[in-house]
Amino acid sequence: MGDRDIMKAKLCLAGASSVGKTSLIRRYVLNEFDDHYIATVGTKVTKKQVSVPLPDEDPVMVNLLVWDIMGQMGFRELLQEQYFGGAQGILAVADVTRPETLDDLYIWIDQIDRIAGAVPIVLAMNKVDLPAERHIPETSLRKFAHAFDCDIVKTSAKTGENVEEVFWRLAGLVIRKALQRH
Repeated sequence: MGDRDIMKAKLCLAGASSVGKTSLIRRYVLNEFDDHYIATVGTKVTKKQVSVPLPDEDPVMVNLLVWDIMGQMGFRELLQEQYFGGAQGILAVADVTRPETLDDLYIWIDQIDRIAGAVPIVLAMNKVDLPAERHIPETSLRKFAHAFDCDIVKTSAKTGENVEEVFWRLAGLVIRKALQRH
């Protein structure tokens, strides 16, 4: 087996409490959803091995280490060095029904950049299964995407909409960046 056959990638989820970080991971890894909210305490690491297709190359096998952290600011401050250290990609998660969760991501990403450096970011606009409650204008999303040079994927952990897509997109960016260094 060659060096490129199986890679490792540390992906961290970032976002305020109850935006759906844990639910997105649960949907992605187990294809399950639970309506009962249970706050993440500390951090949790979930693993999933995937084959990531690359343009004009063979797919790359990747062991994704998906890190989940509690969204409360005070606890985040305590854990940020350990959590974000060595991160290779960030899934920034906001709740389409709560505009402040998008604003909060500016602080998260500033902290991540300070600790992990510039890493690929994909924005998951979660809870798109609640269209009547959507309160974040497209202009705010475009501004965010421009500020961080990131893709935006509209997701629903509840229905599974675009959950695979958002993780694949981030994994692909991380792998392409890692291969450029070699």
